[in-house]
Amino acid sequence: MVSTNDIRPGQSIIVDSSIFLILEYQHVKPGKGKAFVKTKLKNLTNGGVVDKTFRADEDVEQAFIDKQSFQYLYKDGTEYIFMNNENYEQITLTEIIIEDKHLFMKENQELIIQMHENNPIDVVLPSAVDLKVIKAEPAVKGDTVTSSNKLVTCETGLEVNVPMFIEKNEVIRIDTKSSTYITRV
Repeated sequence: MVSTNDIRPGQSIIVDSSIFLILEYQHVKPGKGKAFVKTKLKNLTNGGVVDKTFRADEDVEQAFIDKQSFQYLYKDGTEYIFMNNENYEQITLTEIIIEDKHLFMKENQELIIQMHENNPIDVVLPSAVDLKVIKAEPAVKGDTVTSSNKLVTCETGLEVNVPMFIEKNEVIRIDTKSSTYITRV
């Protein structure tokens, strides 16, 4: 058990027998009455986001999350197949857990999967990934003088705005948090 005064964003807690990731945390001390804690929680089982308010001194159960290294192998319909790098055991994750993270995942890529009691609950992406551009409109001469952008499609299906000089078959680095172009590789 951990006090709600001690929880922070990024931690996982168990509320009503479901695992939640704390996205936002705010300790509120009104002028009148007792302090309370406002949180925004992401349900790691179904992906839903809820707002929950706790008393400031309330105890909640902390979920202990194990991070394990996996290799992304392939997609099979709506399921994603991963292999544990230590024991070569394969696991299958559904689109509910993966969400839109598949746009940053390439086959044979090393990823961290968060596990709770040997059940996968979330995939941790690296801060940036390198993706090959498979579709890009050609730049028209004179367009590159200004700082205009164009939309390209990467090998995973991710569409991102890039500078006009980026062409098909080039490899670009993408920030996974904001889905934005960083640089040409």
